[in-house]
Amino acid sequence: MTIVHLLERNAAEFANDTALVEINPEQPETRKLTWHEYELVEPAKSRHYRREITWAVFNEKANRLANMLKQNNIGKGKKVAILLMNCIDWLPIYFGILKTGALAVPLNFRYSADEIDYCVNLAEADVLIFGTEFIGRVEAVAEKLSKTCTLIYFGAGCPAFADDFNDLISECSGTFPPCSLEESDDAAIYFSSGTTGFPKAILHNHESLIHSCRVEQNHHGQTKEDCFLCIPPLYHTGAKMHWFGSLLTGSKAVILKGTRARTILEAAHREKCTIVWLLVPWAQDILNALDRGEIDLKEFELSQWRLMHIGAQPVPQSLIRRWLEYFPDQQYDTNYGLSESIGPGAVHLGIENVRKVGAIGIPGYGWEVKIVDPEGNPVEQGSVGELCLKGPGVMTCYYRDEKATAETLKDGWLYSGDMAMQDEEGFIYLVDRKKDVIITGGENLYPVQIENFLAAHNKIKDVAVIGLPDARLGEIAAAIIELKPDVTCTEEEINEFCLSLPRYKRPRKIIFADVPRNPTGKIEKPRLRKMYGAEGLVDSQNKS
Repeated sequence: MTIVHLLERNAAEFANDTALVEINPEQPETRKLTWHEYELVEPAKSRHYRREITWAVFNEKANRLANMLKQNNIGKGKKVAILLMNCIDWLPIYFGILKTGALAVPLNFRYSADEIDYCVNLAEADVLIFGTEFIGRVEAVAEKLSKTCTLIYFGAGCPAFADDFNDLISECSGTFPPCSLEESDDAAIYFSSGTTGFPKAILHNHESLIHSCRVEQNHHGQTKEDCFLCIPPLYHTGAKMHWFGSLLTGSKAVILKGTRARTILEAAHREKCTIVWLLVPWAQDILNALDRGEIDLKEFELSQWRLMHIGAQPVPQSLIRRWLEYFPDQQYDTNYGLSESIGPGAVHLGIENVRKVGAIGIPGYGWEVKIVDPEGNPVEQGSVGELCLKGPGVMTCYYRDEKATAETLKDGWLYSGDMAMQDEEGFIYLVDRKKDVIITGGENLYPVQIENFLAAHNKIKDVAVIGLPDARLGEIAAAIIELKPDVTCTEEEINEFCLSLPRYKRPRKIIFADVPRNPTGKIEKPRLRKMYGAEGLVDSQNKS
């Protein structure tokens, strides 16, 4: 079985049930409809632009795209890149690609023109489907791309350098004979976050995708009655693989194009969402708005909201404690994974283990875990080592990068690059990225530990700790601190707060500034090092 079969099953068994809803708080109701926007639109009394499609329409859309691709000689083994913002058509396009036997290649919507060119060429994409927001970036590299790749524009007002999606698909049939697919067949190429340079291309097969469906449903117990609120970008494995739980059960999902605290709560209220996946900054924003009295929970009916879970980054214990004070009846889970392990779920806390908040959890459904030293030997319990994963969701390889593949995949184990430790109950704690460890005066500092400590300060909204060069110690820990709105704080206050830390763990430089995060919630530490590294040669002798 593949996830293509799941879509076809849902279209047959739940044809008239809602599959997807799109809500865009910024989009006016007067938007002109084209062929791909013929679905129900909520009446004008709504303050939000809203569309929805059934499972039958979802499948029909995918079939029409598959037929269009087939007419353009796209089939098994070919590759189709997707460069779109989140929208109700994103997933039907993804599935239409898979139905032909081609590989889907989702691209990060933040990519520059050079990164688009690099990734399309690395993946050897035969087609690039791109949206309105990317006309300028694609045009900048269109001459190079068009030599090997067909450019298809999705939206109104097609630019001269691309083919028009609407024209190509207007006469395509809504039925499509499925391509013969096996779980071992290649399915998709995802890209790493690119936090250390240009991203790597991560190849997954259909076994990986179907395993992620089973993992998500096993961990979070989705049923046909659930409704999943999806906010993060669909190009990333995290959002899509969490949605795969909805696919497996044929349940409704809501794609929300907005991250404001009130917007999230209104969507959960209006659509009767039962499961919401948040990134740390969004959860912080909701809590801060509640703390300030800007939002009153009495405005919303949220009793049906049974599960909030977070992934993509370490989660401060203080955040979850605050969350459960406001939402005491909700379940909570933390999910850990990599794009190389088909996104979240390789390790998860488990909704029954909220007492262990702070840990990333235990091995997920169908996964094995070990923690090893630099020689690949398992470390003693409580010692720090590299976290390794094994299971049906491990990538096939880094596409066209044998060296990186050999460094990461060893004897069936995926070496994550994350440093972790395991307690006496078997719960795993993420310590930091291997490459982010700060060595100061011969001592190893793990920034995540310091970040978690500082996150408990009642004036701090977000924090990142990086290493800066130091003439005497080699490196020192610098804390970039983003304060909550309308509060003031001094360096002296932070230093006093840190007195309970061991001396060598205390940040030796405090910088009050915004903490940049990428669309999946990860701190952009290379950017911070570039911003502050030039001023980093600090005389540590004058610091306590």
